[in-house]
Amino acid sequence: MEDRKLTVRAVERALDILGCFTKASDLGLTEIAAEIGLHKSTVHRLLTTLEDRGYVIRDPATEKYRLGLKIWELSTHMSHSDDPAVLLLPQMERLRDRLGETVSLYLRDGIERIRIQAVQSNQAIRRVAPVGARLPLYVGASSKVLVAYSGDEVLQAVLDSPDWPPTIDKAAYVAQLEDIRRIGYATSYEEREPGASAVSAPIFDRTGKLAAALSVSGPVSRLTLQRLEEYGPILVEAAREMGMLM
Repeated sequence: MEDRKLTVRAVERALDILGCFTKASDLGLTEIAAEIGLHKSTVHRLLTTLEDRGYVIRDPATEKYRLGLKIWELSTHMSHSDDPAVLLLPQMERLRDRLGETVSLYLRDGIERIRIQAVQSNQAIRRVAPVGARLPLYVGASSKVLVAYSGDEVLQAVLDSPDWPPTIDKAAYVAQLEDIRRIGYATSYEEREPGASAVSAPIFDRTGKLAAALSVSGPVSRLTLQRLEEYGPILVEAAREMGMLM
């Protein structure tokens, strides 16, 4: 029984290492050890194994690691038939062409959201949205949509988060969620970062379950408060059509 526990623990640690690469493409031993809270000697042994199996690659010049070809090989065998990042891409591209701004798709993971797909704006000044980025749920249009339609347990977990910024009033936040459920979409204007705004709507699958949050974002010079309100109903309709495919 003890050996079995140790084996599971080693797998967990190896997966934690791979998970570090969702935040950066190249990482050093010290960075990885600090991120997952393990001694460098332990991390080095695990990295050596992962490198030997092709899951990571070490650059001899920089001594940094990056994901290996084995990860790509595994991803090519994933089933994409019900993957919203693949399934909804054509509709996201059409929405981008219609509105001229960056379109993103988010899923909730605990009390974070993950950008699983993005179609960049063709404009010279645009909102760059890296796929795989993790963001908190207490700020931003997509975050508010994901919390508004995820139930009381998720809301309470977000409100109880030790990372909750003291500058955000919790009562006002809850009131915003009520407004979002009433009108069907959320907006944010320089909430998460200066100079950026966004509008987001929920995507429900054919069973009525929340599947994702659809978002359009861009610079405040184009996505003004008035424009956000104009785009809200457009996004709601686009999200409804996407949900019919899921």
